[in-house]
Amino acid sequence: MRPVDSRTETLITVAPTGAETAKVDVPALPVTLGELVETAVACEAAGAGLVHVHIRDADARPTLDLQRLRDAVTALREATTMVVQLSTGGSVHDPLEHRLRVLDAEPDSCSLTCGTVNFGDDVFLNPWPFMAELYQHTQAREVVPEFELFDLGHVAGMHRLLDTYGAPYGGQVHCDLVMGVPGGMPGTAEALVAAVQALPAGCSWSATGIGRTGLPVSLAALSAGGHLRVGMEDTLTFARGRPVTGNEELVARAAELARLAQRPPMSTDGARAMLAVKDRRQVKLPRVAT
Repeated sequence: MRPVDSRTETLITVAPTGAETAKVDVPALPVTLGELVETAVACEAAGAGLVHVHIRDADARPTLDLQRLRDAVTALREATTMVVQLSTGGSVHDPLEHRLRVLDAEPDSCSLTCGTVNFGDDVFLNPWPFMAELYQHTQAREVVPEFELFDLGHVAGMHRLLDTYGAPYGGQVHCDLVMGVPGGMPGTAEALVAAVQALPAGCSWSATGIGRTGLPVSLAALSAGGHLRVGMEDTLTFARGRPVTGNEELVARAAELARLAQRPPMSTDGARAMLAVKDRRQVKLPRVAT
């Protein structure tokens, strides 16, 4: 594994949309392709190096439509220099076979959740055979996976994938600790430390705090040498009684925290180098046959 020094700069990931929040409830949520691109441009300017993408259909409902995914990847590559990461989680209701097909959109990176977890009143299903198939697809398609870890058992699931199938494409293991989901590990410094202690040596990691845990998780992650993920997928309230007005203000706050920690935001070139992503910026994606 290529060693990574997380002590000098901070990779800021923005997750602008997600699959849980309705546009009618949160008008600032970017759901159209135009809104997504506009948000991504603003977030890159504020300090984000990677964009984690969920998409919506014409009625603003979560979708894994392949042509829409390809259109989003193409538009984001044309408008920004950020690493483009597609969610393979979709919504909790998406069939596993549709989630595997996400890689056909040829992203730089994709999420790979390392176990099933209760997700509020729902179940986010990630059985071992699906995890193994998706991981092998990332290796074959030369897509860098980001291992999404909602609980300590998911850390063990990631170890099992690595022990069974070897290193990811590019050789750098990168994961995201998703904290504060009802059903997963709590968004506390104690839980973060426990998870970090169980990670593979030499891996890079970020942390996400859901809802009101966003700020304390960010502070704990910076103090422990980790990177940050922020965005309206995870947080809709900027401060007590004040809704988020746009993803870029969450990125700007994360960037300010990173500078205060003397680990300023990582450039997009730095993000690409750290994650060892394949440069697909000149690739023209074909239309999906109908």
